[in-house]
Amino acid sequence: MIAAFSVAPSGKPSDPSLAGRGEHDDASVHEAVAAAVRVVRESGLPNRTSSMFTEVEGEWDEVMDVVKRAAEAVGRYGSRVSLVLKADIRPGYTGELEGKLERLEDAIGASENV
Repeated sequence: MIAAFSVAPSGKPSDPSLAGRGEHDDASVHEAVAAAVRVVRESGLPNRTSSMFTEVEGEWDEVMDVVKRAAEAVGRYGSRVSLVLKADIRPGYTGELEGKLERLEDAIGASENV
């Protein structure tokens, strides 16, 4: 399966060491997102991060475990965590994180040559 997800904190940090940080910034959540992305990258599962989502590929239980741990990592930065999750569950297929994009680029190239 491939899961695309986004996590973001809100409210006061649950971790007292983070209190008072970012009081005068532009409400950026980059430190919290970095904590989540570190969890994903350290998982060893194939993954990709864009400006809005992180994608991770693997078996159901291992992907959901990574998403859960990423949300927990973000939880240090706020009293609430927002999670957006979309999944492509296709048993028996692996390498689709790259494969889907390759097929898309091939289709785009084929239509440009018509």
